[in-house]
Amino acid sequence: MNANLIPSLERILLTLWVGSLWVVGFVVAPVLFAELDDRVLAGSTAGSLFTLTSYIGLACGCSLLVFNGVVRRRINWRAVVITGMLLLVVIGQFVIAPMVADLRVQGLTDTPRFGQLHGVASVLFLMTSLLGLVLVAAGQYRED
Repeated sequence: MNANLIPSLERILLTLWVGSLWVVGFVVAPVLFAELDDRVLAGSTAGSLFTLTSYIGLACGCSLLVFNGVVRRRINWRAVVITGMLLLVVIGQFVIAPMVADLRVQGLTDTPRFGQLHGVASVLFLMTSLLGLVLVAAGQYRED
């Protein structure tokens, strides 16, 4: 692969990942709950979008780590941040989300446990979004 192409692909992948986080989490999901009278439908739709965002993040983050390893051949602060973001996505998608879904199926959405898990998921999402913003704000790769 052309070495000049990789920085462009890195920027595109980062933009896709972080952009999806911010649009879904801070634009689309709030609009769904504000505009739809059916909170179950709003929650289900938002959940599907958050799942899609998680898979976009996993694909983009893993690709970014591969590019980092191929081009830079060393661990740098960006690789650490991306790894942290991936870890947060994995915990949110494969640990917390199934627990929330299970409570939803049981009709226990008005319980303290559901609220706690939803809160944890929200914090993980916010942390991922802010870490992504740090990467975007840092701009192009330079020798770290």
